[in-house]
Amino acid sequence: MQGTRSLVLASTSAYRRSLLERLHLVFETARPQVEESRQPDEPPEAMAERLAVAKAADVARRYPDALIIGSDQCAAVGERILGKPGGHKQALEQLRALSGQRVVFHTGLCLIDSASGRQWRAVVPYTVHIRELETAEIERYLRLEKPYDCSGSFKSEGLGVVLFRRMEGDDPTALIGLPLILLCAWLREAGLILPPEAP
Repeated sequence: MQGTRSLVLASTSAYRRSLLERLHLVFETARPQVEESRQPDEPPEAMAERLAVAKAADVARRYPDALIIGSDQCAAVGERILGKPGGHKQALEQLRALSGQRVVFHTGLCLIDSASGRQWRAVVPYTVHIRELETAEIERYLRLEKPYDCSGSFKSEGLGVVLFRRMEGDDPTALIGLPLILLCAWLREAGLILPPEAP
């Protein structure tokens, strides 16, 4: 039983919604109004945490008695943040540049109890080692997967795994954009029962 607390995902991302649905909890989504630009000299992990908190805080103002989940992800090679390509040409260039590289996905997570003001926050890293890639295989991957809305042009839950040499991290769901292992621990601390009672 979830109780009377509302649960709100401060995101309209289909990927994050799909991940949260795995927990069999009743929740709604709300679009946060947050400027997502990087601050000067801001490290990728700091940016991911700041934006996750900002998204949750923005939505929390609209829901005075709810648990609000905010998340943001920065994919980076060193301090260089990888954006979403937006199209085929940009994705091809991005993946050619990433051939043989180590990419760290920094996923910021924040849970706010808007009734009490209590806040949980963290950054969960996940590392992907890219194989040496040939242009022809990048082209085949892009035409099949079309990962143009994904940071780094990777859709790891789909065909993106063919590009990887190996992956490392504590929670593979962090790579997709919502670290469920840590989130479950926080939701239990906030009073939710997981797994929930069957309806």
